[in-house]
Amino acid sequence: MRRLISKPVRRNACPTAAGAAGFSLAEVLTALTIGAMVMVAVLVIYDRAERAAAAVMIRVEGSQLPTEVLQRIAEDLDRAITAGSDTKITIDNKFENGFATARLSILNTITDAKNQKQTLQEIIWQTALDLDSDVNGLTLYRSHEGIQMEDRIFDEQRESWEQGLFVPICEGITFFRIQVPQGETFLDKWTSDSPPAGVVITMSFAEPYKTVGGTYDVEEWERIARTVAIDRTRKIKFELVPIEYGQPGDDEPTDPNEQAPSGEGAEAGQPTKPGGQAGTGRQTRPQGQTQPQKQSISNRPTMPNVSRPQK
Repeated sequence: MRRLISKPVRRNACPTAAGAAGFSLAEVLTALTIGAMVMVAVLVIYDRAERAAAAVMIRVEGSQLPTEVLQRIAEDLDRAITAGSDTKITIDNKFENGFATARLSILNTITDAKNQKQTLQEIIWQTALDLDSDVNGLTLYRSHEGIQMEDRIFDEQRESWEQGLFVPICEGITFFRIQVPQGETFLDKWTSDSPPAGVVITMSFAEPYKTVGGTYDVEEWERIARTVAIDRTRKIKFELVPIEYGQPGDDEPTDPNEQAPSGEGAEAGQPTKPGGQAGTGRQTRPQGQTQPQKQSISNRPTMPNVSRPQK
């Protein structure tokens, strides 16, 4: 019998350079350089787009957000004066870490059957510096407590310890001030038992600058202010002031158009009313001219004027 004996095939352990597949070091470095340049360009474009979007959002929120916040405060002040309740409004302004802050308290109380004071509702608006926030500026808070419910469904589920908690409304405020106008001046504090006639609320989200005194302030044109009237249904007293015509010798000069010419029914320099004598409201006519007769609507002939003989 014959056996088939296969001869082992010798393989080359070291392949030749011509048969190997791969990239050279120069090609790898070139590809890495091009990829890095593309990534840097993409990141730069993305950063610019993100900054532009943030700037647009800041512009939009800078006009809309203050308007919404001021409207919410105005609604609370409009509901401050309620029938059968006593209202006390307290305002206080101060600086906290250089920022202008304010606190507004609206307290409504009623007297129960036992002649005891009960808090109907108390609403507080105030700004404070939140150290845990990443935003540079103040945070606006609002709290509500009392026997009057704002939201019946939500307030009924609240616990007793949840009453009067401060809820953050917005952050990033750089200027917030509440003042009471008094003539040409503005009061920063109000502690009277009677509510003021109105308040002026000013706020801003603009970038602040540091003043010489060490506080932060914003430009006038970057502030948003709103004047809110308290108790718009109150009775306003009007006073009727009589009109006084100037006389010769007064400090105020008279209107030359209202002076009658000399020799024509009025003394020189004495003021007259248009179409009349000096100091009277009666109209004058030239001599010899009679008052025209009123025409009748019907076709009936009018009776002639008959003068009565003097006795």
